[in-house]
Amino acid sequence: MTPAVSPLNGSLFGPGQPCFGCSPDNPAGFHLHFVVEGDDLVTRMVPQKHHQGPLGLMHGGLISTLADETAAWSVLAVTGKFGFTTHFEARLSRGVKVGVEVEARARVTKAGGRVVKATVELRQEGERCFTGDFTFVLLDRAGAERLMGTPMPEQWLKYCR
Repeated sequence: MTPAVSPLNGSLFGPGQPCFGCSPDNPAGFHLHFVVEGDDLVTRMVPQKHHQGPLGLMHGGLISTLADETAAWSVLAVTGKFGFTTHFEARLSRGVKVGVEVEARARVTKAGGRVVKATVELRQEGERCFTGDFTFVLLDRAGAERLMGTPMPEQWLKYCR
């Protein structure tokens, strides 16, 4: 895959944006950066103690957040457009340990029109922990502003459908 956008991190949207997954400015966020490996978009992170649910394991909602963010960036990398999550199905097959690097890998499986689909796999220590299928809708400016309930930030306009 040759990415349609660069850089593959939250600085793409300008300073001060609030995204939990990718913003370099969100003090509580993941601060994710992505790289292309073949047809996949990949990120790696080490879950910290403040990401715990059960003792020693990453909270399931945050695992889903990591997967959703990786899938969303794969959509942006392939289409050059910002997608909004409309549906996902997740399967956790083992716990994600705190303090151990986890790799998230996403691939667009359907890109066309307004709907884009992606699949995601998370691995830790070589073992699959999570698989998920995500559906995104690409919105024009008016649709995005209706959904968000606020004007679209100027830096984001070029990523609307």
